[in-house]
Amino acid sequence: MNDKPTHWDFVLKTWAVWPPLTAPSDLELEALQKNRLAFIPHHLKRRLSPLAKTVFCAAGQCDSLKDNLKDTLKNNWPVVFSSTHGELGKSLEMIKLIEAGEEISPTAFSLSVHNAIAGLFSIVYGNTAEMTVLASGEDGIGPAFLEALGLLQEGAADVLIVFYDEPLPDFYPAAPFQLSTDSRCALMLAISKDGDGQTIQFQRDGQCGYAGEQPVQLPLLIQFLSGADTRLQIKTPRQTWHWQKLESLVETAETA
Repeated sequence: MNDKPTHWDFVLKTWAVWPPLTAPSDLELEALQKNRLAFIPHHLKRRLSPLAKTVFCAAGQCDSLKDNLKDTLKNNWPVVFSSTHGELGKSLEMIKLIEAGEEISPTAFSLSVHNAIAGLFSIVYGNTAEMTVLASGEDGIGPAFLEALGLLQEGAADVLIVFYDEPLPDFYPAAPFQLSTDSRCALMLAISKDGDGQTIQFQRDGQCGYAGEQPVQLPLLIQFLSGADTRLQIKTPRQTWHWQKLESLVETAETA
């Protein structure tokens, strides 16, 4: 007998995306970004790539949705990061330098690895809790939810999920395989087992298909979170992921 659960419920406490859904002008966006990053010490800020800045700006958006994020993370929330390509552009530039016979700096290398942004995030926010960095490939955004829900089941009160990706360098043939999009994006979600927020049911089944990798799937998740649709389904070569917005327990009790 298979006693494994077929679905998992969680509470979405808050979420934020960068760039904002209501896109400002380039000058306004630059000013907003500068404001969001103002709290980061200069010696750390200069290490932030454009993709890392996008992640920190998404985190800064949470300040206006919930409590001050820096104070919140002092409680050492576990964080699950998910990115298909990470800092691949940096890696490509280093390969070009090596090919040209030039040396690469240890700092440049350390900031190109897949967990580089997670490390900077931990330092900036003083968060020493568990951090997981995924590269889920064809499975897309689903594995990050599985990892975060597992942390909740193990006893974590709250977990952050951070998705981020940027367009692939032109060197890589991405178009036929739905591996990339045209814009840089980061999405942060704060989830818990219970409490205030939007209750969401997450499940998977054995149906297979293909809806592209995380950079292509992420706009679908953002549209689901920001819009009126109550269901989202994303097919992958191994399974189909399902999300459904549910009424809260309070709302259910009031209408009973």
